Amino acid sequence: MFTEETFKKALPAQMRKNVNLSVMENINKCITDPDVRDHVLDNILSYTSVLTEGKFKIESYLDAVKYVSFKTMGDTNIQAWVKTFPDRYARLVANNTSEKDISAHVAMFNGTKLVSLIYEQTLRPIHIMNAHHAQAAINKLATLMEGAKSEKVQMESADKLLTHLKPPESKKIELDVGIKDSSMLTELKNVTAALAAQQLELIKSGVSTTKEMAHQKLIIEGELSDE
Repeated sequence: MFTEETFKKALPAQMRKNVNLSVMENINKCITDPDVRDHVLDNILSYTSVLTEGKFKIESYLDAVKYVSFKTMGDTNIQAWVKTFPDRYARLVANNTSEKDISAHVAMFNGTKLVSLIYEQTLRPIHIMNAHHAQAAINKLATLMEGAKSEKVQMESADKLLTHLKPPESKKIELDVGIKDSSMLTELKNVTAALAAQQLELIKSGVSTTKEMAHQKLIIEGELSDE
């Protein structure tokens, strides 16, 4: 049963205080057809996350959900709008509003941010929508693999089944082993350059020979000497 408590639980916390008797009456009398009513009420509870995307009134949210619900049931924009706003439509007709101007009202509502956000919630990936077709195709291939008169057809069906039913491959973890110029590497370069310059000066001054330099051990800070 669609109660005030149920609706509040589905809403973002900051909007629960806006739910009152008037809102609940609006919800519970919005649709007379019981099948359509259940569909709309389910959607009212399902799409409340869009209310966190902007500053919206609960009444505007209810109108947008009703409109999109009618659209997902196959109604055109104008049909869905008329069912959502029957009183507004009746006033426009009573005032002899042209079809062009009524269409403008519909287009403006259809393009609102709230309606667009709810549309996005209703869209399902094509592979999910056609999952039953995919299963039917697999069943057909299995039937051909096991019962086709032609061995060629059997083999091709089996090969396609193996391809489509192949388990997902584990993703390879690619390690970046390239040397990146970090602050530590930069420091090492500077130390090495300074050491080379120092050794060159010692060789030039005759304090050390090239052979002696080549046999010197490089002791890194923190390491113990073998001696």
